[in-house]
Parts: sequence; C-alpha cells; structure tokens
Amino acid sequence: MAVTYGEAGTVFRYPQKRKTNRWIRETILEEGQLPGDISVVFCSDAYLLEMNRTYLQHDYFTDIITFDYCEEERAGRRISGDLFISIDTVRSNAEGLGVSFENELHRVIIHGVLHLLGYKDKSPENQIIMRSKEDYYLVRWTSMESC
Repeated sequence: MAVTYGEAGTVFRYPQKRKTNRWIRETILEEGQLPGDISVVFCSDAYLLEMNRTYLQHDYFTDIITFDYCEEERAGRRISGDLFISIDTVRSNAEGLGVSFENELHRVIIHGVLHLLGYKDKSPENQIIMRSKEDYYLVRWTSMESC
C-alpha cells in the first residue's frame, strides 16, 4: 500500500504522514479489505470548486471529493483512490463546529477512506452510519502513537 500526499492551489504541509499511512492501512484491514494506492491532495476552495463543477457537475464548495479506483481481486477488494481535500473549507468547518483544525482534517480524511470502503452518506440512515464510523476511527487515531 502506498499513500501519497500533494498540494494543488494551496501551500500546505501535512506533518503526520507516517501515522496517517498506518491509520489508513489499519482502517482498511479492519474493514476486511485490501490496502491499495491512495493519494491525498490538499487543495484550495477555488481548486476543489472547479473540480466539483468539471467532474461532478456540482456548483458548490465542499470539503472533500473522492475518486474511487477500487478493484475486485481474487483475495478481496483492493482500496485505491484519490482524496481531494479543501483546506479552506476544513478550516472554516472546524471554526463553525468549535473543533480543532486537526480534528476536522482527520475526520475528512477518514470520511474519504470510508467512501472508498463503500460507505455512503446521502440518506439520513447512511449519514448516521458514516458519522459513527468516523467517530470510531477518530478514537483509533487519537489512541495511536506517533511514528
């Protein structure tokens, strides 16, 4: 499994790559699936809005867009994809929710991974499941030691 990190339309240095790589890998394995290649790209609002318009025909700001490249294999489903995350929206959401930027960023990262794992969030029932999974894996994050 490889997790890569990049920036688009913003300058943002993510300091916890090793810990996050382990967290993502452990999440995928705990969900009974196979780790693949995941790219996490930190963006500006403007960059992600343009992606939202171009690829999804949505004309609004969002905190994350997930592109799923998962493949079925003999041994199971290999989890791969791209997570495009707006640092601007994560920051404003954190302020609005009264949580730390780091906490909200980790919630968004695991939210994208959960989408790759097959979890949905369009219906109220699915939103409850998604939020529960996010909370569970955020507790796992905080209990992990840094690398």
